[in-house]
Amino acid sequence: MNKKIKIRDAFDHGKAFIGFVTGGDPSLEASREIILNMVEAGCDLIEIGIPFSDPIAEGPVIQEANIRALAAGATVDKIFGLAAEVRERTEVPLVFLTYLNPVFRYGYDRFCKKCEECGVNGLIIPDMPYEERGELEGFAKAHEVDMISLIAPTSEERTRMIAEQASGFIYAVSSMGVTGIRSEISAHIGAAVSAIKEAAHVPVAVGFGVNTPEQAAGIGRSADGVIVGSAIVRLIEKYGAGAGRYVYDYVKTMKAAMINGCP
Repeated sequence: MNKKIKIRDAFDHGKAFIGFVTGGDPSLEASREIILNMVEAGCDLIEIGIPFSDPIAEGPVIQEANIRALAAGATVDKIFGLAAEVRERTEVPLVFLTYLNPVFRYGYDRFCKKCEECGVNGLIIPDMPYEERGELEGFAKAHEVDMISLIAPTSEERTRMIAEQASGFIYAVSSMGVTGIRSEISAHIGAAVSAIKEAAHVPVAVGFGVNTPEQAAGIGRSADGVIVGSAIVRLIEKYGAGAGRYVYDYVKTMKAAMINGCP
């Protein structure tokens, strides 16, 4: 592909639906097909989780997906290969969600160079403190990889600082705790998004707990994008290698709710 793909592309045509899968769950081949089903259904950006033995920001659904992927033989290099295969077939921006240990062990420059080679546009590293991102940020910039900042509900005092320096998009965390499906999203999320937008020059997407069309429609009224992980991974857990059509239907429904609202 000759086009230079940017994360911003995901937000250029309205509200962005961002879907997450754990790479290699239940297999690398199944992950590839599920991701392509998500793209076909209207997913604007894909987060691919690199399986890790201690994913501290994840709830039970994604923790179990990490275990399944590692048991099936997923490695960092194999996830790079998965990303490269997906990139050959789509221009949708791709982001890795990983933890600092695998990146450190791989080597910061080597990891970011490999991202560039495979068409990965950004990195989300939940356990990397914002104050320490400088040790990786230079390598990421050199290879045109955006480091995605997370802003949590407790970050009010630091929101402006983080937002002003953000690249790619801002991942606004809807609630405290780990990832997972929630029946209710904080009623204050709209105000939190507005506060972030006052300082940010990049789009703001909301994740953690979002799983229903009603939630997606509500968040879409204030945020530039909605991030869904556990609800998709739960479908993969249930249907395994045959999850593609179920994930397709789910993504299509969520995307439609963001665009058209809910009755």
